[in-house]
Amino acid sequence: MLLHSYFLCEIMITVTEKAANELTALLASKDAPEGSGLRLGVERGGCAGLAYTMRIGEPEEGDKIINLNGTRFIVAHDSFDFLTGCTVDFADELSDRGFKIFNPNASRSCGCGTSFEPSEEGKKPTYDPALDGTNCK
Repeated sequence: MLLHSYFLCEIMITVTEKAANELTALLASKDAPEGSGLRLGVERGGCAGLAYTMRIGEPEEGDKIINLNGTRFIVAHDSFDFLTGCTVDFADELSDRGFKIFNPNASRSCGCGTSFEPSEEGKKPTYDPALDGTNCK
C-alpha cells in the first residue's frame, strides 16, 4: 500500500493510494461536479464525543485541498486541529467497506470507529464500556 503524505500549511494528512483510487471511482459513479471531492471534517456527536464527517462536496473558504491521482480530499477548516496527522484509507472487507480515518489525536474511539475522544495533554482517558460499539449510530 502506497502512502502519500501532504503538508498543508499547519496540518499534515496521509492518504493511501487505495483511498484515492476508491474516491476516483465514487466521484465517477455519482457524476460529481468538477472540483468536488471527499470533504473530511469533525463535529460534536457520536458515542465518544466527536464524530468524523465525510461527504462528497466542494471546498469552502479556508479549507485545505489534497490533490491525488486526479481526485480531491478536502479538509474542513474547522477540523484541522482534530485531523492533523491522520491517515485516510479505504477498507474493503467482508463486514466493513468504506473510507476510514486513523487518528493519532484520539485518546479512544468507539467500537465502530466513527467517533472519538480527542487526546488532552495531561489527561488520561478512562474506560467506558458504553463505547464498545453497541451504541453507535
